Amino acid sequence: MEEKLMEKDYMPWEALLQEFGIRSTGMHRAFFQRFQEGIANIESLYRSIYGDFSESEDVFEELLKSIIVAYLEREQDLKKRDNAKEKQGHWFLSNQLVGMSLYVDRFAENLSGLHEKLDYFDELGVNFLHLMPLFESPAGESDGGYAVSNFRKVDSKFGDLQDLVALRKSMHTQGMNLMLDIVLNHTSHRHPWAEKAKAGDKRYQDYYYMYDNRWIPNQYEAAMPEIFPESSPGNFTYSEECQKWVMTVFHHYQWDLNYRNPHLLREMLDNVFFYANLGVDLLRIDAPAFIWKETGTSSQNLPQAHQLLQLIKQAVQMATPGMAILGEAIVAPEAIMEYFGKGDRAGKECDFAYNATQMALQWDMLASGDTRVMLQAQPILQQKPWRTSWISYTRCHDDIGLGYDDYMIAQAGKNPYQHRSYLKDFYAGKFPGSPARGALFSSNPKTGDARISGSLASLCGLEFALFAEGPNEIQLSIQKILLMQAFSMFTGGLPMLYYGDELGYLNDYSFLQDPAKSYDNRWMHRPIIDWEKAGLRKEKGTVENQVFSGTQRLIKIRKKLSAIADFNNIRWIQPHNIHVAGFLREIENQRVFVIGNYSNETAYLTWYALKEFGFVPNSLFDHWSKKSVQVGSDDNYLILEPYGFRIFEVKD
Repeated sequence: MEEKLMEKDYMPWEALLQEFGIRSTGMHRAFFQRFQEGIANIESLYRSIYGDFSESEDVFEELLKSIIVAYLEREQDLKKRDNAKEKQGHWFLSNQLVGMSLYVDRFAENLSGLHEKLDYFDELGVNFLHLMPLFESPAGESDGGYAVSNFRKVDSKFGDLQDLVALRKSMHTQGMNLMLDIVLNHTSHRHPWAEKAKAGDKRYQDYYYMYDNRWIPNQYEAAMPEIFPESSPGNFTYSEECQKWVMTVFHHYQWDLNYRNPHLLREMLDNVFFYANLGVDLLRIDAPAFIWKETGTSSQNLPQAHQLLQLIKQAVQMATPGMAILGEAIVAPEAIMEYFGKGDRAGKECDFAYNATQMALQWDMLASGDTRVMLQAQPILQQKPWRTSWISYTRCHDDIGLGYDDYMIAQAGKNPYQHRSYLKDFYAGKFPGSPARGALFSSNPKTGDARISGSLASLCGLEFALFAEGPNEIQLSIQKILLMQAFSMFTGGLPMLYYGDELGYLNDYSFLQDPAKSYDNRWMHRPIIDWEKAGLRKEKGTVENQVFSGTQRLIKIRKKLSAIADFNNIRWIQPHNIHVAGFLREIENQRVFVIGNYSNETAYLTWYALKEFGFVPNSLFDHWSKKSVQVGSDDNYLILEPYGFRIFEVKD
């Protein structure tokens, strides 16, 4: 069959384009050129995955038609936006972009309500919105919207598709960008494909991993870890409706899709294009590490998963090039880097990945007051390919996984097991003297693994400080919040704030009274926004005002400094003081040092630390305090208050 593909038994691509009225000249010439440039790559990727499939050449032709139709159906204003982004060149690397991730219903009730809140984002300085899953999922079995029963129908609790399009158009008019999710790994068991599979339709049973007995499932289980060992142990669920074992890696109601079947890939690619033509600027692919399964492996991060992502990226680049791709791979540092593509495919897979490693390491620094573990990870993180970017963040809707490697901890002179145990106890508030108020999520008694839930403010001690009524502790907690946000905003990438963090929201324990949520303590950091309380951001001296105005200032500073654009231009300061983290970002004639004290005591950093980069700075301007500072001699020190930070621009 591979030979048949190489002989091009499907219609030659030039003839296929002509069938749709597309030629190398005229109004479609740019698309013709993109198609011409991408066809060999997409064919190679497809053949490497599906070369031995009996109908591979027919499905490949259908896949090419999907690309052409997606382009032809794209609205003219979106094509103009594609062209503008292309002229700008890697538009998503800009320091002008700042995002926020939110649940529409918990932030503003519905899409119409969110439409009315666009001025709020403008006030804060946010111009990139990630709307958490919006598409239909069954009540009580939604996994926060990640168990999708209809990829093309907005869940009625949010509004409808017209509301979403109206919101997107207003956002684009106001210079904002839209990010939505697509779940490639699985569907709800209530999705029409799953319902047809339950009814015995062989075509749709082949869209999933379904088996008559446990023989093959047991082979998978032998090497696959459990994702939710407490609430959903194992990786297979027996379906009474069709009398088969179905792969369900996440929850029993989420059926894993079988990408060994190219018919499924083509249908899912059509869904990708549906989102692109809604006007999505950045598509977040949920859980891409899991989309290819092999017995005898962990069924995570396999080569075919990367090939599938590269194929999807190439198809998007051909048809809807203004939409960037984010791979939500929360995996070990070296594995994360692979989602950008490697070798001759570096930069040709996902445009973005979450910098989950750096996020977790910031929490490591905050708990330990020691920056050395974080510095051990930088050689890997700095391998990110040119013209790709990170989503940088402090918190998100998910838990905090301590996913960096044990050797990084060991090289910092610590015992990995003891250090991880300390971090878990610290953020769960169990370690003596810890002000953090979080909870452990998905504890696995077999391995000792656990992750951490909790809001930014509560993990930084604000919940404890407010109930203890300690003004000094409150100010210290706010300082921690701003320190964490400053490093997320300036280390590189597109910073993605998490809703409520800009107002200092504490843990919300009301989830415990909801049977559909009580088993999942991640809901403690998924608050419902009280807009009367949000109004306190305008009352000087309130916690809301201090956190909001501080976040607002950080965003303004970010947008002033072109050196903060993500051009792989970060160099870390050596650990002259293990409590102090710092780095240099530079571009053309602008140099910016960002330095922070992760200790609860005053820290002293020799001025020599700023002189190890091939130049000697003399005068600095701190954009945070708005003060000028003269660089001292090597035996003098920059003095940083507990959890204090500086954003220094070198003036001479």
